[in-house]
Amino acid sequence: MTRSLPAPFYPERRRSREVRIGRVVIGGDQRVCVQSMLTCDTMDTAACVRDTLALVDVGCEIVRITAPTVKDARNLEAIRDELRARGCDVPLVADIHFKPDAAMESVRWVEKVRVNPGNYADSKKFAVREYTDEQYTAEIGRIREKFAPLVRLCRERGVAMRIGTNHGSLSDRIMNRFGDTPLGMVESALEFARIARELDYHDFVFSMKASNPKVMIAAYRLLVSRLAAEGEDWNYPIHLGVTEAGDGEDGRIKSAVGIGSLLADGIGDTIRVSLTEDSVHEIPVARELAGLFAGPCEGWTGAGVSFDAFSYARRPAQKIDLGGILLGGGEVPRVVVTRRHHDAVAHKLDGLGDFQPELVYEDLPLVELDPRDAAAVAEFNARPGVSLVTVRDGIDLPVIAAFRLLSAAIDPRHPILLKDSLDPQPDAQAPFVRTLLAASARLGCLLCDGIGDAVLLRTEEAPGQSLRLAYNILQAVGARIFKTDYVACPSCGRTLFNLQQTTARIKASTAHLKGVKLAIMGCIVNGPGEMADADFGYVGGAPGKVNLYVGKQAVKFNIPEAEAVDRLVDLIKEHGRWVAPPPDKAAVAQPAGAA
Repeated sequence: MTRSLPAPFYPERRRSREVRIGRVVIGGDQRVCVQSMLTCDTMDTAACVRDTLALVDVGCEIVRITAPTVKDARNLEAIRDELRARGCDVPLVADIHFKPDAAMESVRWVEKVRVNPGNYADSKKFAVREYTDEQYTAEIGRIREKFAPLVRLCRERGVAMRIGTNHGSLSDRIMNRFGDTPLGMVESALEFARIARELDYHDFVFSMKASNPKVMIAAYRLLVSRLAAEGEDWNYPIHLGVTEAGDGEDGRIKSAVGIGSLLADGIGDTIRVSLTEDSVHEIPVARELAGLFAGPCEGWTGAGVSFDAFSYARRPAQKIDLGGILLGGGEVPRVVVTRRHHDAVAHKLDGLGDFQPELVYEDLPLVELDPRDAAAVAEFNARPGVSLVTVRDGIDLPVIAAFRLLSAAIDPRHPILLKDSLDPQPDAQAPFVRTLLAASARLGCLLCDGIGDAVLLRTEEAPGQSLRLAYNILQAVGARIFKTDYVACPSCGRTLFNLQQTTARIKASTAHLKGVKLAIMGCIVNGPGEMADADFGYVGGAPGKVNLYVGKQAVKFNIPEAEAVDRLVDLIKEHGRWVAPPPDKAAVAQPAGAA
């Protein structure tokens, strides 16, 4: 059934109020701003200055620096002064988690402070208890006492703030009342926002970051819907990010799915792509994403939608058999290729491994519709039986909007073939990163909406690369798991080991474990929470020491880093998830920045 248009979709980019961060203004009519975060030790002034200048050189507009202690926060003065002496006036953001006193110190030296509501005023103990309304109100009062001094100081000094919720670090109080859900993420942020507003402070930005793109998309949509319901003056800017996206092609795909989906819906004023790589590699990806969705909103349909914007459910198409390939009806989405691509790889199918072409586009019994053609849609819906249907090429609609309209218009019994482009001859000269990001955002957005029973990716000219990209998009959205899944944080000054080297070592030992999900976390800030749906976790516990997790539960502590990867393999074996790698297994891990 077609539903009325929900609040999170905008015919144009969502109009937010302007917030000034030093010389940079975000929101309003400003273009989407690109930012990143330093990975070096905050006490190493020279390294922080060097890395900040490198980020600015590649187009970074705001730089975030962790301040885990008061000592680190004080050193922000030295970093700022050296940058200004070198003629660099990029706005600096202090990243705060557990230490209100570090936040109070950092406000003296930076243009913006980021606080995480889940651990700014709470210590997470994974405690289970019921709160009466009176007890819950008392907890809000306790939070106000801790948070209000920072708000007052930011207001006095003209410093902006990001109220940044992380799915992985919701407080026990929020978890007990709302669960580990997008609603819990939104409520956590709104509690802090209400305190800021009570103190007449409005220079703040929201974020709702998660490593799972479906959770992240739902949380942001719910947030902007709630803000709209609160009133016109709740139009605060939105910062977008998929946290712990990983590295290489996988990290770029997952980031494009989450960030691109929301930009296509008109949501977002500033973005950060979080990769487990040197920070300078994040900026070209972020700039490309921002540019892809700088025009009209791709995802707004102008009519009803067929899905719940706030929670995932697969569209209930009926199953059909296409030459022995089952499609729809709960089957995993299938990968379709053009005849040209199929013929190009037909002689080497054995060497393609899991990246197999399953159906050929030109051979399909396919119905192609313009979803705006009411007569054609009515005639199609009146037919008996089940047909595979797609959007007709060449129509003047953005991809996401076209397929949302199609899903809303046709009877749900019919399965849908998604395309990453409605141009049968896309630009062959487009750089691969642009193809990767656009295809990931468009196909990933629709799959996260629950739409799509097969995918056709034709904007990439190279047949093998096109196949790999299609399968990796399905993996990134959790629609089809065919390899090991990694959740890896992007590193920062809190990290207790070299994340890039460690991630590569873990991948070299585990990349053959299909269907196993591993989390690699540099510290405990988001570790246990972001590992909510991971099978095993590798988390920095102390300098040179690693804790190993099964799900959210730490089971082995203070393992010397030199032994930790082997002990992780032992843990996987203990839980019956290990299989021996094939004799000819090649290293799967891509080098940082390979995409």
